[in-house]
Amino acid sequence: MPGAVLRGVTLDCADPQTLAGFYGALTGMRELFSTDEFVALTDDSGCDLGFQRVDGYRAPQWPGQDVPQQVHLDFRADDLDAMEVLALELGATKPDHQPGDGRWRVLLDPAGHPFCLTSS
Repeated sequence: MPGAVLRGVTLDCADPQTLAGFYGALTGMRELFSTDEFVALTDDSGCDLGFQRVDGYRAPQWPGQDVPQQVHLDFRADDLDAMEVLALELGATKPDHQPGDGRWRVLLDPAGHPFCLTSS
């Protein structure tokens, strides 16, 4: 039986330090490793979050797929309203298209990746 365990997820972006700063502030994760080309965040869960510089990076388009999402992260929040406010203060944006009838909220990180906040 396979025994692979997810070790991390890495997002492409134009500026790894800026995007790591956003997600670090949003999640409370701390910097594990950093260069100009790559930043890793950790929180002792065993699954790190990485950000790698890509020359010519093109932000995903939401909800359109002219430039696909590439990745979509979901975050559980005890207080959905407060977490949305925090994310927006940190530089996220909220697109008009909001599927899910209020069960989750789709936001875009500073590099354009869609992510969801949910209470479940």
